[in-house]
This record gives sequence, structure tokens and C-alpha cells, in this order.
Amino acid sequence: MPFSSSNAPYPAAEPLPSGSAFSVLVVEDQGSVRAALVAELRKAGVSDIFQASEGNAALQLFTTRRPDLVLLDIQLPGQDGYWVAQQMRGSEAGDWTPIIFLSGLDNELDVWRGIEVGGDDYLVKPVKPIVLMAKLRAMRRLLDMRRRLVMMSAELHAANQRLNEMVEIDALTGLINRRGFDRILHNEILAARREGTPLTLMLCDLDHFKLFNDAGGHLKGDACLREVGRLLRDVCVRPRDVSARYGGEEFALILPNTPRSGAMTFARALGQLLKVRAIEHPNSPLGNLLTLSGGISTCVPDENTNAESMIMRADQALYAAKAQGRNRFFSFEMQMDTVEQLRN
Repeated sequence: MPFSSSNAPYPAAEPLPSGSAFSVLVVEDQGSVRAALVAELRKAGVSDIFQASEGNAALQLFTTRRPDLVLLDIQLPGQDGYWVAQQMRGSEAGDWTPIIFLSGLDNELDVWRGIEVGGDDYLVKPVKPIVLMAKLRAMRRLLDMRRRLVMMSAELHAANQRLNEMVEIDALTGLINRRGFDRILHNEILAARREGTPLTLMLCDLDHFKLFNDAGGHLKGDACLREVGRLLRDVCVRPRDVSARYGGEEFALILPNTPRSGAMTFARALGQLLKVRAIEHPNSPLGNLLTLSGGISTCVPDENTNAESMIMRADQALYAAKAQGRNRFFSFEMQMDTVEQLRN
């Protein structure tokens, strides 16, 4: 008999609480026992029931259907239930599905072995319906608790991501701030080293910006910085291109997979776009429009390349651009600036 009959009175087994769907995989080689288990599960309100009579079919259903609970007979044709449980645990990759073993043997060694291979509970056949319902309710509570924990963990992760994004955003320009810049540059150096691709870093400085603030005031200066921030976001069209406010009137661009020639072309286009935007400079020795100077560093990173070395190289190129008259980008790697490129 699949279920125990006794003269002792038992309270009626209540169905599972309503709510989210609950699915069970029944692995039992005896058809009559399997049918009786399925009938009791349906009576309990289980929404989806999957059935298997041997191990390989059980594993296929387990991986494709992902049940919420497994009722697993120990004595199966071919590989036994212990082996099946081990395979199920190995396929979960950090997830967890409750497994209740079923056996006609009431043996402490069987219980121990079942727990050792990854089982969570043990029922002796013939199974009393009220005991089965009690186990189902207990496993359902555990599953609901786990779902709530997973949801809370996901919400916490999303909140941390939003917080990190807020911490790495410059409040004035909306660009990545220095903290975010340092993190992203470090990661892009590692990626470029791993992929063997060129990485370009540009440091930009608004020409004579102190004179801008002196003549127009800091409110106009802030408005100018916001406009430059919008311009830099516009030129970073590829998904991994990053524009950042490095500090004060200094900005930085991180351009993955950008060779030297491409970096110089990008810099030239940036200078032309700034000219088209025509941001007025009230007191510039270079004319009545805002200009910027920039230094370019491009390399295929090796084990000696780090963020500090790239920043130092780009900073030296920036000072060279200023020394040569400003309103240009300079690259030591190419020994050329954007003004020279325009002449060629």
C-alpha cells in the first residue's frame, strides 16, 4: 500500500496556503505508489506535478522544469536515489531545491546517507497523508522564506548599485567624477591588457578659465562647465567611452579600443564641436570663444601599465599642448598636435 492506514484518528490534512505557484517532482518507480503520491499532492493544491520512474528522466525534468520540491525514492532501477540527488545538487550552481527521500527502509544509516548526499528530509513508506502534508507545508514555508531573502538581496544589490552610481556622478556636470574615473580607468587597463587592444586617455583643460570666472562670475562659470559636460557626453557615442570631470575645469576621456590615429581624429572632432557650440569667453587672450587644450596618451597596456603612468603621460602631453599655444591636443606617441594635423 502506498499510504499507511491506521485506526488512530488523524486530523484532516489541510491544503497548502494559497499564493505563488508550487511545483513538485515525484521520482518513484512503482506506478501505484507514484499515482497515490500525485493524488495526494493534487489534493493538497500543488499546482504543477512532474513524474519520473528512473534517474535519468528525473534529472532531465529537474534541469528543464526546476521544481520547488523533489520527492525522491531511494530504490530506483539503474542508479539509485542517492546518485540522483548528488547529480541534482551538482547541477544547481549555488541554487537550492528541497529533496525529500522516500524509502521502505526505516534505517538510521539510510537517513544519514541521504542527508550526506544533499537530501533535506526523509519519509518512510508507506507515507501517511497527514505527514506528507506537514512536510510539504514546512518545505513551502522554507521556499517562501528563501524567495523573500532572494528578493531582499536583489533589492539591496540594486540599491547599492544606485548608491554607487550616485557617489560616482559629479553633481554639477552630470559626468563621472574622479572616484568613478579612477575605477573605470583601472578596469579598462585590465581589459585592454587582457584583450591586447589599444586604450586612449585624454586629459582636457579649459583655456584661461580663471579669467572666465573673474569676468563672468562663478554662476556663469558653472553654467559653462555644465555645457562642456553636455558636449563631452555627446562625443562619447560608443557604449564604453567615458567622459569624466577630473577636477575644477579639467575633464578626462577614456576611449577603449582607440589607436593613436583614432585618438587624434577624435580630439580634432572634439575641438571642432566646441567651436561650433560657440561658448562665449568674456576675457580670453585667444579670442571671444571658449577653447580647450588636451593631452593624449595611447598604449596597448602591458604588465607595467597602470592608471598612474597613463595619467602622468597624458598630463605631460597636456602641458606640452599649453606650452605650444593652447587650443590644441598633443600626443607624445605621435609627436603631433591637432593644429599640426589640420595643416597636413
